[in-house]
Amino acid sequence: MKIMMKFAVATTAALMVLASAAQADVLENIKKSGKVRIAVAMGSPEYSFVDGEMTATGSDVETARLIAKDLGAKLELVEITNAARVPTVQTGKADLLVSALGITEERKKAIDYSVPYATLSIIVAAPKDVDIKSYADLAGKRIGVTRATTNDMDITKNAPGAQIVRFEDDATLITAAVTGQVDIISSQSAVLGGINAKRTAKPLELKFTQAETNLGIAIPKGEKPLQEWLNGWVKTNFANGTLRDLFRKFHNRDLPDNLTSR
Repeated sequence: MKIMMKFAVATTAALMVLASAAQADVLENIKKSGKVRIAVAMGSPEYSFVDGEMTATGSDVETARLIAKDLGAKLELVEITNAARVPTVQTGKADLLVSALGITEERKKAIDYSVPYATLSIIVAAPKDVDIKSYADLAGKRIGVTRATTNDMDITKNAPGAQIVRFEDDATLITAAVTGQVDIISSQSAVLGGINAKRTAKPLELKFTQAETNLGIAIPKGEKPLQEWLNGWVKTNFANGTLRDLFRKFHNRDLPDNLTSR
């Protein structure tokens, strides 16, 4: 019986080693295959969208293209939904993910990240002639938010005098702002870009930033060589201005100087 138990333990350990070896070194697999699968959730204004020529673009899509180029690999863009971002990385359906994914302690339990490569700002926006500089200035004003989001919770907490109009999703909020149902919104900066692309007569402008989230490139747990390569890549391209210029092109704002050390 003891011999059988020892054999079973040894067999299990061997299988774990083999499984680890099979999973390991995504970076090496990319180099050998000459192909890299990068997941992006399409439909996020400024980060990932389809332009008028039906071509995928945005700061995340172009970042993915740069990564593939510097890896010397052909890019396979894996288009997913926002909800599928973490599962796609976990299950190995993509080698990595560049998709406006905020770095959080909860997500770190399931995936690993590179150092921050970009940010996502939660903002309040309104037409130019509306004087808003802080939460206090929202008192008595109608402001549109997406229900049960960070924005909703933040405005509810910090602007108790505001008249909050809640919409079920970002698409509905965008439509409401474009059609003039609301002129003041609290959302992410990417949504502001989506609104102004359609609301050309009286665009909204950034009034103040509520919070800023650091975004990381997501990879499967334990892929240290890939993580180290990405960390070096992000730091190099942030320092030489490539990532800064790319982000500014789509978002019309600058990344913070200390981003990669956050």
